[in-house]
Amino acid sequence: MSPGLDPVVARVTDRIARRSADRRAAYLERVRDAVRAGPARTALGCANLAHGFAACAPADKLRLRGDVTPNIAIVSAYNDMLSAHQPLQDYPAILKRAIGEAGGTAQFAGGVPAMCDGITQGRAGMELSLFSRDVVAMATAVALSHDMFDGALLLGVCDKIVPGLVIGALSFGHLPVILVPAGPMGSGLPNARKAKVRKLYAEGKVGRAELLEAEAASYHSPGTCTFYGTANSNQLLMEVMGLHLPGASFVPPGTALREALTAEAGRRVLELTALGGGHTPIGELLDERAFVNGVVALLATGGSTNHTLHLVAMAAAAGIELTWDDFDELSTVTPLLTRLYPNGTADVNHFHAAGGTAFLIGELLDAGLLHADARVVGGKTLADYRAVPELGPDGLTWRPGPAESGDREVLRPVADPFDSHGGLHTVTGNLGRAVVKVSAVAPEHRVVEAPARVFDSQQALQAAFEAGELNRDIVAVVRFQGPRANGMPELHKLTPPLAVLQDRGHRVALVTDGRMSGASGAVPAAIHLSPEAAAGGPLARVRDGDVIRLDADAGRLRVLVPDEEFAAREPAAPPAEEQYGTGRELFAAFRRAVGPAERGAAVFAS
Repeated sequence: MSPGLDPVVARVTDRIARRSADRRAAYLERVRDAVRAGPARTALGCANLAHGFAACAPADKLRLRGDVTPNIAIVSAYNDMLSAHQPLQDYPAILKRAIGEAGGTAQFAGGVPAMCDGITQGRAGMELSLFSRDVVAMATAVALSHDMFDGALLLGVCDKIVPGLVIGALSFGHLPVILVPAGPMGSGLPNARKAKVRKLYAEGKVGRAELLEAEAASYHSPGTCTFYGTANSNQLLMEVMGLHLPGASFVPPGTALREALTAEAGRRVLELTALGGGHTPIGELLDERAFVNGVVALLATGGSTNHTLHLVAMAAAAGIELTWDDFDELSTVTPLLTRLYPNGTADVNHFHAAGGTAFLIGELLDAGLLHADARVVGGKTLADYRAVPELGPDGLTWRPGPAESGDREVLRPVADPFDSHGGLHTVTGNLGRAVVKVSAVAPEHRVVEAPARVFDSQQALQAAFEAGELNRDIVAVVRFQGPRANGMPELHKLTPPLAVLQDRGHRVALVTDGRMSGASGAVPAAIHLSPEAAAGGPLARVRDGDVIRLDADAGRLRVLVPDEEFAAREPAAPPAEEQYGTGRELFAAFRRAVGPAERGAAVFAS
């Protein structure tokens, strides 16, 4: 444990380690068994190896025949439809050049699919979204399966893609791995204006043309969307967990500094291989300290609720059992240090300009809320991540990060936080367990007691809103949206109509076994409710008019119906809709195999 560590952080870390001891030990034994004295390719038969380097340049063929040159896999989520991934097109050439100049070789090992939740929101394709994480993990494993590689560079940014890359890489835990980001697009239409136009459209006060103009002004160029949703939460977590180079997360694409950081990732991964003298396998780097650091960073920034699934699933892939109780306890001692949309009006570019990851990490380290001795790819320990990269006459260097925030409306020190506790709470009661993102919800809206209106789809809720049926205090229940039912789609399209009801002065909350977006907003939403309705969860017995009480501050969620009466009710049956079209029929096996939300909603045994 790090010296000066907060007692709660130390206790949670120790509890995770003890709980995971047997599984973690078995995982690490597999990792260490896979480490060879020389490159794995030297054990390949001659025909196998010849296949592996047949397409290489002559100089690389000579290197790959031998046993002293590290060979690096490049796995990319590039496509030119997603703005966040379009910059990745040029990265393999940059990485190959840098690795070659440093004495190694690199091969593009494979691509992984990358879908965009921003495009599929409210559409049938969203039912593939969460499962795409596990498809990415499997595709990453396929790319690395050839025993040709001594390390890997993973290129990806958004939602399910980064967790999937990490899960896949952890199946090759003996390899060193660096995640290579692309950076955010420039700031566009201010977030407050965008949110206002969305509400006006939901009320029918502006048309599609006005809404499209606002959205196009927000999402306007290559790079990651600038709000602090799952994609940018991914970037922050990968840095704090030690898988990015220091300060790499939010440097914009198309800049000389971004290209220099990309090239440096190639050079650095060579040093981390078994041949490079500083062997740092991802399976050993991502230990319980790294995952606790990730949870604390998520809480301190009010990051995406999707990571209550993804961090759990990534940890399981490393033999570590991370639970929602760990999130909840860490939240009690983690102050909220940022105000980023949807928790405020600023975006990640403002965060970066105010001091960004270097300031945030320094503050959390000084407060004893992060493990300073956790291993990282860009130095010896996380203590080296207080630094800011810069490009000067002597090339890429790092300087000490700022001692003060450049904008206290965006980023604050631990001594003066926006809130004394983290941005996520767990709520529990006779409906099960769920997660609430409180950082975006005003204190006066965190306790709601109101009659339920029950829906079996988000489209039904939208229709009821448009028909004027919801103009009252309401707890909207949207069920049969869990992973087993339909793949657990995000329900972000519900945010504007529910926000309109709240703005009209009504007490409003959402309770669902589905997900909300990383951009979920000011309406209190108890999401990821587990067990889900399709798996026999109590939500299937809720009826219109039942009074539900959600108390996000106290961590309570209850339907106020006598226990005997509630238990005796016949549960509602899932909708009989055939899950065909948009590829949904191909994922029937995933729906049958998927685990509960609390275990990461993964199709892999955990």
